[in-house]
Amino acid sequence: MPLLLVAVHTPAHSAISAASELLSYRSEQLLPRGSLVRVPLGKREVLGVVWGEDDSYAGEASALKPIAAVLEGIDPMPENWLRLVQFAARYYQRSLGEMAITALPPALRDLTAEQLTRRLKRKSQAAPTNTATDTALALSPEQAVVCAQIDANAGPFLLFGSTGSGKTEVYLHQAAQLLQRDPTAQVLVMVPEINLTPQLEARFQARFTAQLGESAVVSMHSGMTPPQRLKSWLAAHTGQARIVLGTRMAIFASMPQLQLIIVDEEHDPSYKQQEGARYSARDLAIWRGHDLNAKVILGSATPSLESWWASRPAGTAGPQDAGGRYLRLAMPSRIGAAGVGATGVGATGVGATSLGVASPGATESGAGAMPRLRMVDMRQQPRRTVFSDALLQAITERVERGEQALVLLNRRGFAPVLFCGDCGWKSDCPHCSAHQVFHKNDRTLRCHHCGYTQRVPHACPSCGNPDILPLGKGTEQLEEELERLLRNVQRPDGDPARIARIDADTTKAKGALEEKLAHMHAGDVDVLVGTQMVAKGHDFRRVTLVAAVQPDGALMSSDFRAPERLFSLLLQAAGRAGRDAAYVAAQGSKVEMWLQTLQPDHAVYQALRRWDFAGFAAQQLAERRDAAMPPFAHQAIIRADARTQEVAQGFLRAAAAAATSQPMPGAEDVFVYPPIPLAVQRVANVERAQMLIESPSRKALQQFLRAWQPTLHWLRSHPEHKALVRWLVDVDPQAI
Repeated sequence: MPLLLVAVHTPAHSAISAASELLSYRSEQLLPRGSLVRVPLGKREVLGVVWGEDDSYAGEASALKPIAAVLEGIDPMPENWLRLVQFAARYYQRSLGEMAITALPPALRDLTAEQLTRRLKRKSQAAPTNTATDTALALSPEQAVVCAQIDANAGPFLLFGSTGSGKTEVYLHQAAQLLQRDPTAQVLVMVPEINLTPQLEARFQARFTAQLGESAVVSMHSGMTPPQRLKSWLAAHTGQARIVLGTRMAIFASMPQLQLIIVDEEHDPSYKQQEGARYSARDLAIWRGHDLNAKVILGSATPSLESWWASRPAGTAGPQDAGGRYLRLAMPSRIGAAGVGATGVGATGVGATSLGVASPGATESGAGAMPRLRMVDMRQQPRRTVFSDALLQAITERVERGEQALVLLNRRGFAPVLFCGDCGWKSDCPHCSAHQVFHKNDRTLRCHHCGYTQRVPHACPSCGNPDILPLGKGTEQLEEELERLLRNVQRPDGDPARIARIDADTTKAKGALEEKLAHMHAGDVDVLVGTQMVAKGHDFRRVTLVAAVQPDGALMSSDFRAPERLFSLLLQAAGRAGRDAAYVAAQGSKVEMWLQTLQPDHAVYQALRRWDFAGFAAQQLAERRDAAMPPFAHQAIIRADARTQEVAQGFLRAAAAAATSQPMPGAEDVFVYPPIPLAVQRVANVERAQMLIESPSRKALQQFLRAWQPTLHWLRSHPEHKALVRWLVDVDPQAI
């Protein structure tokens, strides 16, 4: 009777997962490697993946539990998928079973073999598709050069293109060329958040659905129902789907003929999973492309500094520098855009300065120009000013001409906190070390960390003062303020100005985001207020003004990546303006981005003034090299959660002591920092602590972490640490 090794999702950090990544089962027949099965685990029956035959089991076969069922009708997982899962589990310090099972659609995990068989026999609910058609455009000279370079080289490629430069058309062209050459080829197109990039999804469906059929273009993301996700997954697994569009989860899609991987907005932190197995979909795309000999294109107007460094030309770091592993391709000109110059606005007026030509978008005029930047020094504005007079006048002019404006504030709610001026009380969350945010629309205080909600008190709970005030600003307050300030402003048709807001609060209901975006595209909205949700991926053709109202908060962050992310957010937001040159020319308008700040001389804003990503990246990389930070070092974080900070840090101190008390592979090149609390150290009454591990060598760090795992499991089971809630390892963390 065959004995099989099966990968199952065992409880995290359990004795089972610590002892072995694979469990042995007996089977009535020898099943191919990669077969999907149902197996008993304790009192449950769970999904498993056959990893091979067990040749080393020395006990009685009858002592092993039998495989309960084989998932008929589904071909075994391909070898390239098994290799991907095995690498991801090893690199991100997770169990093989956890990585394998969570990479599969929920319907496979949750249904019995019989239920799945019935599900496969009937038609699953179809995923939404776009029925419009989209014809291929003639490539611009820059696009043609880029496509020729992709055709002639192996990659990976970093497509460094200005916002509006036509990166999507390059993606479409490369996919079309591949599918024309090889009718069986498959393409994976990844986006950071599918709801934020509906137009990219629509364009791929419109370009290829009519040509290849509805089932040839499928989507994969968490917003789909389990039947929809299962149908898309099966289409990819069988090779029926030629193009898969998805979020980070799609990197684990089973695609036997995968030959092209596209990662749009590769800089976006959403590609890093923040729960469970904390993998980076962007980095796994690079590994998967290398493993399959498939081409990988990373696209961004503001690449991550890791990708920018990995695509550096030879000689960048000195005469002996051979250059990066990626081939950098540039498209600096915008297609269908307009706007010139840069200006600064103080309390007394406007002074012009010139734009340098340092990176994509930094051109002086014509198609390919970024908006004119106008900076307002808020130190010279009256206290509590929300919109400066100059900015308000600029928005008013846009509304009166029938144009649109976009106002960005990356903080939802009405105000970050309520405050009592008499006793100092603040609306702190009782379960977290954070404030409850004031939401005026429904008169609630909400914690954005644990979700705890309560009604706004009529008076200060501490001293009874009825005059408690909101501190700070959120998108809800900006929307209310604009409605007040623009109440007498009229559109060209005589109707009053129309304000709308897009953030996590206004788009909770199914279809709400699509409806609001449709109103914006139809011109039914004059001023759109929103968080980062409106700053990327949208093609608003009538927007001629973008304003960032209060961006300085990111400059106070302790995270060394905060300046990089702020620059990226602001440049991406600026790219929403002036995307239709014909419309701008017909209106006779100026395309502008306004920035209200208390720190106009900050390096981030000075680089933004020139739209100089290359110069900004060089400055940031120089600082990181001096400080030995990524990409010049490699990091991991061990986090511990407990009911008290003492217990959490105690576990981490014990782990550090155990690592230094015995010889560990790679330890001589690894530095373990002391444990500290997280910035928000208490969430939902759980205290959180972290310990940073750093090394100049990725190999040494991996060796060290792998050797450390048994010690961490042992410590977790030790009576001294029984009060620990959980612990986890985060390799290549995106937030520290």
